Amino acid sequence: MSDQLLTSGATSADKKSDARKAATAAGITVTLWASAFVAIRDVGHSLSPAPMALARLAVAAAALTVVVMVQSSRRRALRSAPSRRALALIATYAVLWLAGYTVALNAAEQHVDAGTAALLVNLAPLLVAFGAGLFLGEGFPRPLIAGSVVALGGVAIIALGSSTHYDWLGIVLCALAAVLYATGAMIQKVTLRHVDGLTAIWLGCLVATAVLLPWAPQLISELQTAPASAVAGAVYLGVFPTAIGFVSWSYALRRMDVGRLTATTYAVPAVSVLLSWLLLGETPTAFGLVGGVICLMGVAISRRRS
Repeated sequence: MSDQLLTSGATSADKKSDARKAATAAGITVTLWASAFVAIRDVGHSLSPAPMALARLAVAAAALTVVVMVQSSRRRALRSAPSRRALALIATYAVLWLAGYTVALNAAEQHVDAGTAALLVNLAPLLVAFGAGLFLGEGFPRPLIAGSVVALGGVAIIALGSSTHYDWLGIVLCALAAVLYATGAMIQKVTLRHVDGLTAIWLGCLVATAVLLPWAPQLISELQTAPASAVAGAVYLGVFPTAIGFVSWSYALRRMDVGRLTATTYAVPAVSVLLSWLLLGETPTAFGLVGGVICLMGVAISRRRS
């Protein structure tokens, strides 16, 4: 009996430790993805949407290749190659999420203000919550749905404090980005049942870079006239929000339901407002502050167990 109690206690402690690590990884992802909005705002003045996405993903692919090579050199046994099914899933979410979503978001932010973009793109977590319940068997936990609705309301309040510039093309692009984000996140969840997170995001970045190679000549031309700050911003987008951000996302995704994890990204607009205040000197409006607090409350609600 005592051995059973010890085993049960150890298992419970391991689960709590994994939960804390997953929450930490999710927090890293949210912070880095929020910083991407600040960087995109600056880089977008010098690089077009598709070339910017190509630069970002190429840098991420190069950084992750170095990590994979170093990791492989430290191991005697080579990691087994992913199955055909895993490769097909990786290619699918790479095209939809890493390439398609990135280009759509970059293009959308040239037609609508940041608040409107945040509101429309953040429909994705709600789409994931329902999609995961329907297709991945995660069900529809009341805290998740309630928290998602509360957080989405917070995003809407943040949008009210932004400049009211509407463009139907930008709205359509934001909606497209949200759908691509939601679909890619659910496919990645299935992918991680067959391959580890680092390999999945590394191969995904390679595939997405290959898909965007037709824009390489335009990227080279724009880089020749781009200021150093824009080049540095593109490198930052590739190393931090993409390479590190998606690896930490994959780590958390293997240990959490995709619906609950995606709901944490409702905190991205709130963190983005804070980073814009600290880094760009953009004083947040009352709408931004109130909306940010409501976003965080919604995330807290969604994290509760039924």
